[in-house]
Order: sequence, then C-alpha cells, then structure tokens
Amino acid sequence: MNFVIYGKNIEITDNLRRAVEEKLGKLERYFTPDTKVNVTLSIEKERQKIEVTIPVKGSIIRSEQVSNDMYVSIDLVEEVIERQLHKYKTKIIDKHQSGGNFQKAYIEHDYDEDDDIRIIRSKKFDIKPMYPEDACVQMELLGHSFYVFVNAESDKTNVVYRRKNGTYGLIEPED
Repeated sequence: MNFVIYGKNIEITDNLRRAVEEKLGKLERYFTPDTKVNVTLSIEKERQKIEVTIPVKGSIIRSEQVSNDMYVSIDLVEEVIERQLHKYKTKIIDKHQSGGNFQKAYIEHDYDEDDDIRIIRSKKFDIKPMYPEDACVQMELLGHSFYVFVNAESDKTNVVYRRKNGTYGLIEPED
C-alpha cells in the first residue's frame, strides 16, 4: 500500500507517520500492493482528526474519526474501515463485480451474511426545480439530514446535506 499523508495545522512527525503506517498497514492483507491510501491528519481547536480515503474500483472507502488524541483517532479509523471493507466485500460478491484493488484471497474468503444491506423503507415524491438555498430550507423543515432536488440553475438532480459542523454541502453531478 502506498500511503500519502498530509497534515493540516499539524506537523507529521516520524512517530505519527509510523503509527499511521503500522495501524493502517494491517489493512494490507485486503489490498493489492499498489493501492493508494490518502491520509489527512488535522487539528481543529481540541479536536484531532484523521481522514482516510482509499479509492477502489468504482467506489471509495472513506472514514473520518475525531478524538482528543491523534493516536486514538488512528485506532478508531482502522476499525471503521475494516467494517466498511466487510460490507463492500459483500457487495462485490453479490454483484459478481471485479475485485479491483482487492486481493483475490480476500474476495474468495467466506463472508458473514448478517452484514447484508437491506432497504426497509421506500418513498416516492415529486422533485421540483429549486435553488440549493431553498432546498436547504426544505430539508430543515422536514428535519432530514439531506434533500434531493432538481437544481433550477442547471436542471440536474442535486443533493444538499447537513455537515457534522452544522454547515451545508451540495452534491452535483459532473458534466
């Protein structure tokens, strides 16, 4: 695995680099040797955050963990990514997809069917053209954390969502 480690408001010391590579290196058994792992360490006030992004064929394995100790955040992020990998493996096997960056032995190993993703509710609604700001207001009125709408400016389906820090995000399709 190829680690690319960035720092925001923090100096990446040898000890931090070693901790990231050792802890996330445990995931090496799942990936091919040329898999790129993007890691961003940052400090915001008293919060010490690690973000890990691993691009795999047609998807992204991503986790973000925050604590008041960077080494604790590193431990937490490894556990979350390992859980995500088990869910992703189920998807690969169920859809008979190519494994991409995953090692063949990992894909062929039996998996626990208790982790199946099940949709338990489905909704239908009219999607009306509106501006992203109006979609945020509608999302808040409904008490949801995201809202799907047709952008009045681009006439494309977009999603607004509430971020962890209370701000809003917009997801738009690429042209």
